[in-house]
Amino acid sequence: MKQQPLKILVVEDEPDQRSLITKMLSANGYQTSSAESVEEAIVMIKSDIPDLVFSDWKLGQLSGMDLLTYVRREHPDMGFIIATAYGTITHAVDAMQAGADDYLAKPYQRQSLLLAIDKVAKSLVLKKQNRRLASELSQQQELVGLVGKAPCMQKVYTRVQRVSATDATVLIGGESGTGKELAARALYQLSQRKHKPFIAINCGAIPESLAEAELFGAEKGAFTGATALKIGKLEAADGGTVFLDEIGELPLLQQTNLLRFLQEGVISRLGQNGEIKLDVRVIAATHRDLQQEVKEGRFREDLYYRLNVVPIHMPPLRERQEDIGRLVEHFLTLNSSQYKMDAPKLSAATMKQLLDYSWPGNVRELANRIERFVLLGDEEEMVEELSRQPKPINTSQFSLPETGIEWETFEKDCLEQAMNRHQGNRTKAAKFLGLSYKAFLYRLEKYHLV
Repeated sequence: MKQQPLKILVVEDEPDQRSLITKMLSANGYQTSSAESVEEAIVMIKSDIPDLVFSDWKLGQLSGMDLLTYVRREHPDMGFIIATAYGTITHAVDAMQAGADDYLAKPYQRQSLLLAIDKVAKSLVLKKQNRRLASELSQQQELVGLVGKAPCMQKVYTRVQRVSATDATVLIGGESGTGKELAARALYQLSQRKHKPFIAINCGAIPESLAEAELFGAEKGAFTGATALKIGKLEAADGGTVFLDEIGELPLLQQTNLLRFLQEGVISRLGQNGEIKLDVRVIAATHRDLQQEVKEGRFREDLYYRLNVVPIHMPPLRERQEDIGRLVEHFLTLNSSQYKMDAPKLSAATMKQLLDYSWPGNVRELANRIERFVLLGDEEEMVEELSRQPKPINTSQFSLPETGIEWETFEKDCLEQAMNRHQGNRTKAAKFLGLSYKAFLYRLEKYHLV
């Protein structure tokens, strides 16, 4: 893109001198305008902001220093060069202390003026670059809904920013509640696809019998009950981004179909003979160890490598406890605004307990507790819950090869207690144990509890 010429406002009360300077600057590629007084210069700045002001010191009742004061107050990043009368060093020092970028002592030569302008122009470019970098750093520190400045989160932000402008497939890993979908949405919001659809799909919530139709669509009459054409999620996201949450729960047959789409960029609706070419970026997420799933035959190795082009790991909250205070403030502000309530204050003692707690449910657990606190204002309830919360059992590790008799008895007992606690409601029991619905059913069948 061609760079716009630098806009310079020349402020000089001598008409011949003013005309000479503006013609000289214009001949050297600068876009110029001129004023004969401070008052006129301020009016012109308000109507068309220049990049740089070149002003004489003496300008009638008001001086170039008065103009400099105005510019630094209203437009601190604007360049400013002042021509000091008679070469007095006192004026030059005063101008630099007041914020001038440079000064020229009269009488000055054409080359001196152009060198001064060029020097300030380069300085302005550096200032713009620094502002851009500072803005990027600020965005990196707290990126599109993700909050935190811990070093492990900075790594996440850096990786998100680096790949957001590409169409690379990303696999986001991490425990439940760490913000994997927020990271996916950050990738989307920072991409060129942000004005196209973003469709999130929970692979663990789709019944296996309907998975193909949900993802890839189905022609009318393709199966019993298919009374009309069904557009699948991937086709609906054409031009945009699909987020496949809990990709580890996807049935093996659909893993094969997804692999074909990732390799060839085409899908076929259920019952369709032809193919449909799609332009969709795929972001996937899982709390499972997919490499272990591959070893145990539950996940396709070739699909794993197709998805894992760029891995992003979302750290658990216990690994970034320095962010807890910032997250608390964030959720207090967010919920008080959402519910139009004044944000209640947390005591120092409660804040200490929040900082000391292990947060097994990660950021999601913290968000839920703060939301409840905003709604009820009951600090004692939150403290009591934290103090009596036992160290959580990591139920996601049930599938590890510690399958002795004692472990299996313990696992079965956990399943039975969860079912009893929730009056046989499998969905609630699975959520209580931190298992996907599919994984929960698998274990019920394993122990003949269905």
